[in-house]
Amino acid sequence: MQYIDRYDFKNKRAIVRFDFNVPLNKEFQVTDDTRIRAAVPTVKKIFESGGSIIAMSHLGRPKGVSEALSLKHIIPVIEQLIGQKVIFANDCVGAEAAELAKKLKPGEFLLLENLRFYEEEEGKPRNLLDSATDEEKKAAKSAVKEKQKDFVNKLASLADCYVNDSFGTAHRAHASTTLIANKFPNDKMFGYIMNGEIEAVEKVLNASERPFTAILGGSKISTKIPIIEKLLDKVDNLIICGGMGFTFIKALNGNIGFSICEDVELAKKIMKSAEEKNVTIYLPIDVLASKLGIDDVLKGVKSDVQVFDIYKIPDDFQGLDAGPASIAKWKEVICASKTVLWNGPAGVFEAEDFAVGTLELGKIVAEATSKGTYSLVGGGDSVAAINKFNLADKVSYVSTGGGALLEYMEGIILPGIQAIQQ
Repeated sequence: MQYIDRYDFKNKRAIVRFDFNVPLNKEFQVTDDTRIRAAVPTVKKIFESGGSIIAMSHLGRPKGVSEALSLKHIIPVIEQLIGQKVIFANDCVGAEAAELAKKLKPGEFLLLENLRFYEEEEGKPRNLLDSATDEEKKAAKSAVKEKQKDFVNKLASLADCYVNDSFGTAHRAHASTTLIANKFPNDKMFGYIMNGEIEAVEKVLNASERPFTAILGGSKISTKIPIIEKLLDKVDNLIICGGMGFTFIKALNGNIGFSICEDVELAKKIMKSAEEKNVTIYLPIDVLASKLGIDDVLKGVKSDVQVFDIYKIPDDFQGLDAGPASIAKWKEVICASKTVLWNGPAGVFEAEDFAVGTLELGKIVAEATSKGTYSLVGGGDSVAAINKFNLADKVSYVSTGGGALLEYMEGIILPGIQAIQQ
């Protein structure tokens, strides 16, 4: 394994796996450039060291070649952020990509087309008929795996070294994240995003600065079970917010109206485990509620928003955001903490009427950070919220990984990381 700070890129072509899977609007304009901005330090380092870059990424979940998911749409943002022209290959492999890569000069940036236009990237067959037999499925999978070897060889042949700077896909054993690393046994390394993510997670999970508080939000407990179990062995405090909080309140015999609710027995099990491990769980105290369903709220339909005791929500109301008493209590806990992990919003922050809880939570984490607390914000919705409220530069670290972050924190060995380290 090499290290980007010590590697000699002079006159070398570096093929770099970035995570440019960014949201586009109907006009194919980038609406959130966080992941592209995060990649700039790695780009500058390679250029300053005399190398050139062959950038590869996926965008969306295409089932084949798709004009709507072409990486050409993100070129203006990349050019603006790196301050120079981007050369674009209309394919990620093939004669054009090979020729453009061969002609690359130090300081030049070549962007390959969407990797996922090829099923070989993910290594699984597409467009299989529902009626396909097990034998046919097995044969199709074997055929793709065989083609994947050639795909990897073609990508690797474009460059002299490999850099993985895509933490968001590190939990996937894909051609561009894992298999290609084997083609560069002495010339593979992490980029600054990957290094930063690994260091940030390790710093939080091995937190020596106590108290350590984790804030977990979002709609479902079921998707957070592994991370909750892991954190109960690490944290002093666990703040439960967002939709998942209602399952805990229901488990404590509260009336939650028609708020979202999952397995109450699961919530009881978590609370019992927390008690055994001396972890204090802080549940919401009050809630902002509406008679409207979430779908109507997200459409912008206005309703009478009322504050209720979390245990006494009327049957015809649904809780959609944390109330003021909840925020006040959580502030006490967070501001008394030395390490904070935040994953998941406090409510339906996409809707103006129910964004206050998440906004206030962000402000509190930022305030604690300004006083010396180490804060890590991760997960798609948390990152979207922190960016929406312009608080990203006021916390210690904002993770670019969603599923990858959670799996890494759960202790799962991520193939994209293992492929570089081994």
